[in-house]
Amino acid sequence: MALKIEMFRCFEAVVDHGTLADAAEALGRTPSAVSMMLRQFEDHIGAPLFETARKSRLTPLGQAVEAETRRGLEHFDRTVQTIEALSRAQMGYVRVAVTPSLAQTVLPPVLQSFLGRYPDVHVDIRDMDSAAVMAEMKAERADIGLAGAGALPGFDCTRLFADPFGVVCRADHPLARDWNQLSWADLGGETFIANGLCDQIDDPGFAPIRQSARLNVRNTASLLGLVKAGVGVTLLPRLVMLPEFTDLAFLPLADETVRREVWMIAQPRQMLTPAGRALVGEIRDARLDALG
Repeated sequence: MALKIEMFRCFEAVVDHGTLADAAEALGRTPSAVSMMLRQFEDHIGAPLFETARKSRLTPLGQAVEAETRRGLEHFDRTVQTIEALSRAQMGYVRVAVTPSLAQTVLPPVLQSFLGRYPDVHVDIRDMDSAAVMAEMKAERADIGLAGAGALPGFDCTRLFADPFGVVCRADHPLARDWNQLSWADLGGETFIANGLCDQIDDPGFAPIRQSARLNVRNTASLLGLVKAGVGVTLLPRLVMLPEFTDLAFLPLADETVRREVWMIAQPRQMLTPAGRALVGEIRDARLDALG
């Protein structure tokens, strides 16, 4: 007969309580059932575990088996607890790839709520441009992606919101003084710094400006650093401009239909852990459409 977990629990209960009757009461079984299971346990081992029928004193072998039994049951119980916690999303690990602007504006309130509900879940956040987010998702190196890009075939995709593009320049730049009287053509004499999001703008008036760009910068921090230094101007979504950027100006375009669409890209549901599925739900429920 193979050893069963019930045999180990029965043996441990008899050791702890000293009699078959007390062990049976603790286990919710009859004394005869406990006695039979203990006898099967000893038969499998091939030697007695107690010195007398009263079960009050262990044999030397019984002492060694008792120590191993406790270690094994503790490990088994911890494993069960961990599996149950994982299934309820109480524990787990979620990898998020996100653009810097969304990491600064969208994620903080979402994560504050999520981590409060699931304090034992670990979230790994890596910021990168939209193209890199898509690459991470395709390579299965991220569970959830947040980026200014469209839906990705084969993935669970949710459009979260859209925010308008605008020209970003130094606050003291001449463009900032009378922008409402200017058009795309007025950017023709400026040093334009392109970035990955520029590829989403298909306005014909913008095409010559994009083509004339001699600088292309993917990292948002580096891009804004160049603008602050007066190297040139760029085009970015409104949410990129945080309140603390007081030395920069965001000049909204006259055509408000020119917007960046922000999407959440998630691995297919069957590939996500319960913790990953819970974070996807948290992001969907965050009412982010108000950001657009």
